[in-house]
Amino acid sequence: MRGPGRWWRRKSTLAKVEAYTRWSFHFMMLVEFSVAGGPLLGQLVRGERSGAAGPGPTVLLILLVAGHCALCGVFASRSLDWHRGQRARPTRLLWILGTATVAVAATTAVLVGPGGLGGTDRNVDDAAFGTFALVMAFGAGTFTLGMRNRRWVLAGVVGFAAGSGLVALVCGALGAVALAAAVVVLFAAGFFTLTYVLSLWLLNVVHELDEARETRTRLAVAEERLRFGRDLHDVMGRNLAVIALKSELAVQLAQRERPEAVAQMVEVQRLAHETQREVREVVRGYREADLSSELAGAKGVLTAAGIDCTVTGPAVGLPAQTQSALGWVVREAATNVLRHGDPRWCAVEVRVLEERAVLTVENDGAPDGAAGPGRGSGLIGLRERLAEIGGTLRAGPTGDGRFLLTAEVTLPSGAGAGADPTDSDVLPGGVESGRFRIAGTGSEVTP
Repeated sequence: MRGPGRWWRRKSTLAKVEAYTRWSFHFMMLVEFSVAGGPLLGQLVRGERSGAAGPGPTVLLILLVAGHCALCGVFASRSLDWHRGQRARPTRLLWILGTATVAVAATTAVLVGPGGLGGTDRNVDDAAFGTFALVMAFGAGTFTLGMRNRRWVLAGVVGFAAGSGLVALVCGALGAVALAAAVVVLFAAGFFTLTYVLSLWLLNVVHELDEARETRTRLAVAEERLRFGRDLHDVMGRNLAVIALKSELAVQLAQRERPEAVAQMVEVQRLAHETQREVREVVRGYREADLSSELAGAKGVLTAAGIDCTVTGPAVGLPAQTQSALGWVVREAATNVLRHGDPRWCAVEVRVLEERAVLTVENDGAPDGAAGPGRGSGLIGLRERLAEIGGTLRAGPTGDGRFLLTAEVTLPSGAGAGADPTDSDVLPGGVESGRFRIAGTGSEVTP
């Protein structure tokens, strides 16, 4: 059971819902064979035990029902692919299924004899009537999977119900029996159709939610790019405009051999150096990460994605370089949690030991094997960043679908003294410093 369990855990939520929907459609084949073919099997066994002759028609009906079940399963699978846009509409198979459904039902009525469905010679054969009605009902429900228009779906159910009554009359059934068959097929086919429609609706909703999540991520990246571009424009736009004007003035003065041209070019040089310095400051501010802000941001992002996030540890009192490096680790780890696997919870902990600051990020739902999130280029960059300040980074699966990332940074002597666990200063975002805990499903803060 361990192998199938790993196969299921490796799937994302979207893949799990799609697999559940697909196998639910396949399970309907077994339901049809059990309900429609079960009475025939029982009739065959009773006939053999009693020594009755002529089991051939019953065996033929059982084989026809089994073939019809397999055809319904294949059509349901291809129709699901069509609804998801993965293949063209199975039009030919749609008409084959409709024809086969009517043919199997009619064969059932013919093989049981003139009075098998309730003729004038004898009473209704319960096994034959059940097989006839259920084959028509399951066939009609599966047939509607090949349609998207609700009116056509309703017309298909009603058409199969009316057709079942007509086929029963043609095969010699009484009017009351034909009407009963039509009513049974109408309600049973309507139930199966509703089940299929709701399953497809749920699958489409999950797909839309997944697409919305990806769109939200792309919008966040685009917003950050716009912010960075706006900051660069605010810094460089004015200075570049002044540089262009003064350069043009210097050219005109130089053409007139005026000595003021040199002063203008000196001013251009000063503005260029100032612009270069301001751009460095913008880039430096963009590349630096604040640990407390990144912790609060990671908690908010993961909670918005439906992940129970817990953050524990001191967020202040660390050197600026250490906070910046650990902040980048938190940012990259939160990105990997969202990008890899299908996590339900994530725990982030910051610990200040004697001469070390240790950050751990653990989550479930990680893919098995060494090819998981531990080999991403982002983590390689984090290792290089931490190595510059004497830190290390370890990341990898720990078993049972869990993934653990650990970052350690050596602190200067006395650097962690300010991180008093009893400190009650409030950090930006309403997160208290010292030992604190942020529950991913609420606003509880426990110092």
